[in-house]
Amino acid sequence: MSSRLTMLIVDDSQVSRMMIKAIVHETMPDWNLIEAGNAEDAVKQLEQSVEGVDFISMDMNMPGIDGLTIIPTIQEKCPDAKIALLTANIQDSVRKKAEEMGVQFITKPITEDKIIPFISGSAEAH
Repeated sequence: MSSRLTMLIVDDSQVSRMMIKAIVHETMPDWNLIEAGNAEDAVKQLEQSVEGVDFISMDMNMPGIDGLTIIPTIQEKCPDAKIALLTANIQDSVRKKAEEMGVQFITKPITEDKIIPFISGSAEAH
């Protein structure tokens, strides 16, 4: 097994994916980064990943299946991955649901001070 970590970045916004990639690449240059533009593509990427995925940033609002809905499927396929739900929807019910799933809740807009603690492991999932 490789010591190189892999992160799956799931967001329907190419700009958001690029921002997250830039932050992760700057902070963790050795990481393997893969992208998905929607929930269905995320599942396909996980199925094709030979070494598995260690971190996942999951957008909440996407066309088709939303982030909260697909997370249980992703957790089943990749039970050890650390997942963060990224959303501009800051309703308590969404935050509570994410916490119940063991998923870190990160509010948009995307910034280094929100992404770096997640990928460095210094932020708790609850």
